[in-house]
Amino acid sequence: MKQQLHGAVQEFLQTGKLPKKLFIGGEWLNAKTGETIEARDPGSGSVIAHLASGAAADIDLAVSAAQQAFKKSGWAELPVNDRAVILHRFADLIDKHREILAQIESLDVGKPYAQAVGGDIPNVSQTLRYYADLAVHTRRAEPIAVSGYDARSIRVPYGVCAFVIPWNFPALLVGWGISPALAAGNTVVIKPPEDASLSTLYLCLLAKESGVPDGVINVVTGYGETAGAALAQHSGINRMSFTGSPEVGRLIAESCGRNLVPVKLELGGKGAAVLFSDIDVDAAATALAGAITLNSGQVCCTATRWIVHNTIMDRFIDTACKALEATTIGHGLNPDTRMGPVISEKQRARVLSYLDRGEREGADVILRGGAAAIAESEEGYFVKPALLGGSPDNICAKDEIFGPTAYVMGFSEEAEAIGLVNRSSYGLANSVWSSNLERANRVAEQMVAGNSWINAHNIFVHGVPYAGCNLSGIGGGVLGPDTLLDYLRPQSIVRPIA
Repeated sequence: MKQQLHGAVQEFLQTGKLPKKLFIGGEWLNAKTGETIEARDPGSGSVIAHLASGAAADIDLAVSAAQQAFKKSGWAELPVNDRAVILHRFADLIDKHREILAQIESLDVGKPYAQAVGGDIPNVSQTLRYYADLAVHTRRAEPIAVSGYDARSIRVPYGVCAFVIPWNFPALLVGWGISPALAAGNTVVIKPPEDASLSTLYLCLLAKESGVPDGVINVVTGYGETAGAALAQHSGINRMSFTGSPEVGRLIAESCGRNLVPVKLELGGKGAAVLFSDIDVDAAATALAGAITLNSGQVCCTATRWIVHNTIMDRFIDTACKALEATTIGHGLNPDTRMGPVISEKQRARVLSYLDRGEREGADVILRGGAAAIAESEEGYFVKPALLGGSPDNICAKDEIFGPTAYVMGFSEEAEAIGLVNRSSYGLANSVWSSNLERANRVAEQMVAGNSWINAHNIFVHGVPYAGCNLSGIGGGVLGPDTLLDYLRPQSIVRPIA
């Protein structure tokens, strides 16, 4: 049975208050065209809200509001301690409204409520506090020792920072994106995902209540090809951050390149897990089964290629299949659910088409996936976990599918395993599993990616940089100290000494 909606969630979604408006300059505004987007619950397929469909004119207004706030609100000039106080207050309000935000996120994205309330939403407030405190302890001026000159380097905020956010972790990734930018003194314009914008809009309510000045945070809901493209192309932004697919990332980079705007791209992945024979096979198989069902496999860094030593292959597959088959699929607001739906019918069709194509190309079907019918909400976008195996040249071994699927391959020698890992054009995150830490560290260093994990997968720690290489991204990562510096522009000041 579904969890009862919190009264505040019901009020936020009330028909009388629809469409949900754009948040620009501290005010709630309709899109200039008057057009709207349907927001659907992926667990039932039903419409739960209508969003204002912003476009270029609305982006112009939002960028202008952010520019004015950067120049006149005092946010950029505010002593860093005072700015940190406001960000901590914002984080406190997020914690206070955690259950409300988690229900909104579960209803909008389809993920289990337990994951949202215990992971995603607390991470937003933790990220705000991490960067607020880091900003307080970061030196903004450093002397430079050069003969004959009095010289120093300072760091100042860029100005307007733009963010295009994906639909798999909308609240969490808004937190990862804007927290360092705000802590550094910038203003922001956010284009949230058209499939899942509601938590971002609710965060605006809390930001205003916390005392963030009007215009410092602006949100324009809309489609990627209209609002998102207009934001990336805008000459008034000073910094750009995009999280999404490599295909769209190229378009974003091209747009920013025309205006010479520095861009941060956090893109897709095809993560690998290398499993040696000296591990606890059952524990590792269960953990990796959990990794591909987390958020219904809609996690860019998750381990979707399982590279398993031949001597443990049979037992590993047996345990993994049992764990996958035992995964309770259902609506995100059902307390028993361990895996919700994928985000949309379009995404479900994508996942199923990959499975069909992989089988046609000769993949071994170890655990057949396919559409899942859930009695409580037959119209939802549910997919059963799938496990394929075979040649590393199969489409399902190469492409990012973004669903609860994995592809298993065997190996005998360490070098063979590393070669299979590094065949991928992506480079986001891989893991190595072994009780021999010397070997684990050796392999971790040879895997080409921004992140290598040992005896675990999907590890995100504030203070440890998380980024990608190759098709998985450029321009710096998130979560680490360097990310704060990404939003502070360096400037040198030099005076000749007579």
